Amino acid sequence: MRRRAAPRSFARRVARWLGLACLWFAGVSVALVLTMRWVPPVGSAMMVEDAIGHWASGDFRFRLHYQWQPWERLSRHIKLAVIASEDQKFAFHPGFDFAAIDKALKANERGRKVRGASTISQQVAKNLFLWRGRSWVRKGLEVWFTVLIEALWPKQRILEVYLNIAELGPGTYGAEAAAQRYFHKPAKKLTRSQSALLAAALPNPVRYRVDKPGPYMKRRQAWILRQMNHLGGAEYIKHVEELE
Repeated sequence: MRRRAAPRSFARRVARWLGLACLWFAGVSVALVLTMRWVPPVGSAMMVEDAIGHWASGDFRFRLHYQWQPWERLSRHIKLAVIASEDQKFAFHPGFDFAAIDKALKANERGRKVRGASTISQQVAKNLFLWRGRSWVRKGLEVWFTVLIEALWPKQRILEVYLNIAELGPGTYGAEAAAQRYFHKPAKKLTRSQSALLAAALPNPVRYRVDKPGPYMKRRQAWILRQMNHLGGAEYIKHVEELE
């Protein structure tokens, strides 16, 4: 009987270790996300992965360009432009746009791709904490961190972090680094047109060039400008600021 009990005893120990590991991970991740409600991140997981990838390939001249800017030092135009481009329901959804997700799933079943299912909150979760690629583990962690971000941060903070860590060109992260690189001015002084052009690159900021915009970029810039008007301009940003 004792010999038969040993496997069950081992299974209980493994289950207990896994339970403790999950509790530890949950506690650490909650503390980390809660801290970042007030403390600017020094970087992101995507930045680290980007740097390691270049250095591993022998490109030791690669440098990351990233400079945190608080909410009040970011142009209202760039705030509105990324919402118009990436997530027009940002102020109203709980972190996930279920209608867009359903549309994307149905499109995938038909062999088509639809952009826009990933919200700004999800992109913050992925860029800040996770690695590139696709897997069920990564998707599960993305959901977990998105829920934490939406629960612990106001919408204004989510957008502020997104505007500071979003990739906007090779080695260029955040609105400030992009504004300095492409327009030689601080992010606070970005115009509507410049903001829309930066937002137009977000689907693939390495492929789509802000400094040499092609026909696609120009068409998308014009579309984003129209969407900014439809959203109500600065009034939309005021609404985001008032949300808790």
